Amino acid sequence: MSYVIAYPCLDVKDKECMKVCPVDCIYEGERILYINPDECIDCGACEAVCPVQAIFYQDDLPSNWKWFEAASEEFFEEDREPGKVYEDVEAIKKLPKKEAGTKKRRPGDSNSRAARAANTLAGCPYRPLRQVSEEAQQRIRENYDSK
Repeated sequence: MSYVIAYPCLDVKDKECMKVCPVDCIYEGERILYINPDECIDCGACEAVCPVQAIFYQDDLPSNWKWFEAASEEFFEEDREPGKVYEDVEAIKKLPKKEAGTKKRRPGDSNSRAARAANTLAGCPYRPLRQVSEEAQQRIRENYDSK
């Protein structure tokens, strides 16, 4: 199991998740980011800092976005190197472009990335994280304190 990046990331690509990933398993497409399921260690650090809450544990991926899991697997059928921007898979290319500046949030989400990270660490019942390593929690706290 690993994490999957879904629709809210499309045309946003904030990249906070890339900064906190301890194993650099997040790769960049032209319109969306992808998590390599073979490299992901399920620490949950990326999920906590995503400003649009686009990152889901595989089992928690909403049914209407399950196809993002297949798109991610297709993206990694070819070897990828971190730090490069790659062409998206066809399913992503076919999606209509989002208007600039629109970041879709789910109802009840806080508008503050730091507040969401703090709520997640505090065990916010809305969308709890899987087990988060102490190292990842420390990085999130440091990120929160520096804002």
